[in-house]
Amino acid sequence: MSALSKINYKTLLVNFKYLPFTDAIKLPIFISRKVYLMDLKGSITIKGEIASGMIRIGYGEIGIFDRKNSRSILELRGKLVFENRAKFGQACKISVGERATLTIGDNLLVTAESSIACHKKITIGHDCLISWEVQIMDTDFHKIKDKAGRITNPDKEIKIGDRVWIGSRCTILKGSEIPEGCVIATNSLTNKKFKVSSSIIGGNPAKEIASDIEWEA
Repeated sequence: MSALSKINYKTLLVNFKYLPFTDAIKLPIFISRKVYLMDLKGSITIKGEIASGMIRIGYGEIGIFDRKNSRSILELRGKLVFENRAKFGQACKISVGERATLTIGDNLLVTAESSIACHKKITIGHDCLISWEVQIMDTDFHKIKDKAGRITNPDKEIKIGDRVWIGSRCTILKGSEIPEGCVIATNSLTNKKFKVSSSIIGGNPAKEIASDIEWEA
């Protein structure tokens, strides 16, 4: 598909709303017509060298999903920072809350139907691969208080290191910290800090099940 075919109202809106004119005119962000844009009050920063289509949201197809009836969502009330290139496939959802910061490392690929909900701070490293139907959430969404009125479940930062592969249908919860080079096995749930790089992490709740591994994209 040519770059010209990706020039639509949503692509123009996002680029010229969030970027300096000299950057926006190059259209570094491609937004699919199948993306629902909601509550665009936040900010977008691109730190890498500006190039047309370096960031794509809502493009790409996986045969097991219905492209006709599924759509992506971009809800932006906080800060969205791109270190460089990134691709979010069909029906991916990105929600950044007010006073929250979502930082995306260079060369991120999210395949399809995955969701990122950022209410505090989420950082994803370079060269990461996120499979389909993954949920990444640094919040419980609803507050729980003790008898004294103190919140017992505050939002907690998530850190995902460079070159991490997150398998399909994983859930990455608040407080998760995943070192570089790790693989998160399908259907796993993480909710704590892991310390061993280049390991396989799996289970519910997840634990380290292998070490000294390498994976190929």
